[in-house]
Amino acid sequence: MHIKCKLTDGLTTFKNLHFCGKFYKKDIKLKYEVTIGLGGNVGDVKRRFEHLFIFFKRDKRVEIIKSSLILKNPPFGYLLQDDFLNSVMILRTNMQPIVFLDYLLRVEKKFGRKRSFDNAPRTLDLDIIFFDKKIINKKRLKVPHPSWSKRESVVIPLMDINR
Repeated sequence: MHIKCKLTDGLTTFKNLHFCGKFYKKDIKLKYEVTIGLGGNVGDVKRRFEHLFIFFKRDKRVEIIKSSLILKNPPFGYLLQDDFLNSVMILRTNMQPIVFLDYLLRVEKKFGRKRSFDNAPRTLDLDIIFFDKKIINKKRLKVPHPSWSKRESVVIPLMDINR
């Protein structure tokens, strides 16, 4: 069950047991703290987020530290598509940044992601927003995420997770 709150005409938040800004246990054996953005607008995205939460909980390579509320917001870039649901998670891992990026790409694919064109509708989108306190500027990976501070889909969930 989700608790719904309308922020504006275009923005609505949802909270439930797993996506609510809750703290989970911290494992000091996993050395990097990574903030990831979750998004999707194809199919039952709330349910997919729940399955992703369970997937991460079962994977020994990552540990969930916090999860934010879920934000429903309009698309940007390609506008002829359904609204998106977005959230933020803070995870811990021992994977190096590029290895972690490849891991997230495999997870997206496992959850049905197909890449057709930029800003296309998608079942699941996972972006690295922050990776520990690192600054990375490689062709495949830029951290912090270049446009995180300009996106309500990241800023509002981050405000929730950090309050």
